[in-house]
Amino acid sequence: MSFCRDCLADTADTAKRCVACGSPRLVRHPEAATLTIAHVDCDAFYATIEKRDDPSLADKPVIVGGGKRGVVAACCYVARTFGIRSAMPMFEALAKCPDAVVIQPNMQKYVTAGRAVRKAMFDLTPLVEPLSIDEAFLDLTGTERLHGMSAAKVLARFAQHVQRDIGITVSIGLSANKFLAKIASDMDKPRGFAVLGQSEAVEFLSTKPVGFIYGVGAVTAAKLSNDGYRLIADLQRADKIELMRRYGEEGNRLWHLARGLDQRRISAERETKSVSAETTFNADISEFRPLEQHLWELTERVSSRLKAAQLAGTTVTLKLKTADFKTRTRARSLGHPNQLASRIFAAGRDLLKNEVDGTRFRLIGIGVSHLEEATGGDLSDLIDRRAAGAELAVDKLREKFGKGVVVKGLALDDE
Repeated sequence: MSFCRDCLADTADTAKRCVACGSPRLVRHPEAATLTIAHVDCDAFYATIEKRDDPSLADKPVIVGGGKRGVVAACCYVARTFGIRSAMPMFEALAKCPDAVVIQPNMQKYVTAGRAVRKAMFDLTPLVEPLSIDEAFLDLTGTERLHGMSAAKVLARFAQHVQRDIGITVSIGLSANKFLAKIASDMDKPRGFAVLGQSEAVEFLSTKPVGFIYGVGAVTAAKLSNDGYRLIADLQRADKIELMRRYGEEGNRLWHLARGLDQRRISAERETKSVSAETTFNADISEFRPLEQHLWELTERVSSRLKAAQLAGTTVTLKLKTADFKTRTRARSLGHPNQLASRIFAAGRDLLKNEVDGTRFRLIGIGVSHLEEATGGDLSDLIDRRAAGAELAVDKLREKFGKGVVVKGLALDDE
């Protein structure tokens, strides 16, 4: 099967460009017409949205992240040419690229774009398994009659729609299962479309290190290497019973994945497990008051994300990282599902009080877990309905006039 990704016209297998529109962006693969499992990944999601909203950044290296002691949350492909990667310390990223444009994350904007992409996915199939705000698995099995075209063409049309209507690009991997589809989506970035067939999986995987298999981290890879399994080809040659004797059920999993076999189904019921936010300080902090102020700002951010996703949770977790990089986590139950900043902050503040003992902290974070869908009851059964009503009224004002229209009391106490 060969077709043009830009106009969807069928092309000859030997064609270098589309005869209908002249585009060189052709999909050519013997299994493309029959494969239906896809992995869709938005390209440099946060940074791409920032470039979409500010065209002057188009050719510049863009980093989305915190201050000098923070980390890179995301970066564009221009920045990546300098060796910058997500989760890299900001000071290291700026050392590699001093001219990079650093932008503070705007999660509300990213959530809005992510929801638009998700909606477009559900227009293709009900079998969408989100992995994060910017990626998901899709199963388009049985949808050919509905769309009047193969899953491959449906996905190419979807990519056009996202770029035209949402202003960002995606990379698509199409294959026979989730494992291979995820691999395929990384093969042709950005704005890519790669097909990895089941028939070519064994040969394709054979030269890759065992760490190429998802779930095989550095420790497991070292153990496998010590046991003689350095490449996936070594696992392919291994006896399944021997692998299971050595590694139990993990051995069975490795035997199958080494051959490109993955029986996991697309699960449309996958749920967000937690919503959290954290910040790394420019200088270590040991006093309660400045820590409290940072906690409030993070709590408002978490509350905003919960409301945008229509979620509420019952467990609040405080995270602190000391100056010597030791992490403390403390949790408290709220009793009822909650998404209000005032209630989340009250629990987090109580946890923080017990930790402020002169220790210098470099990072603070707050999160809400044990989530469920928020309903009217989730808000009305809170202890103080007036506080709930006031906070929701403030949210509406901020949504209409901007965040700065109302600054809550805690932020003004020291002014």
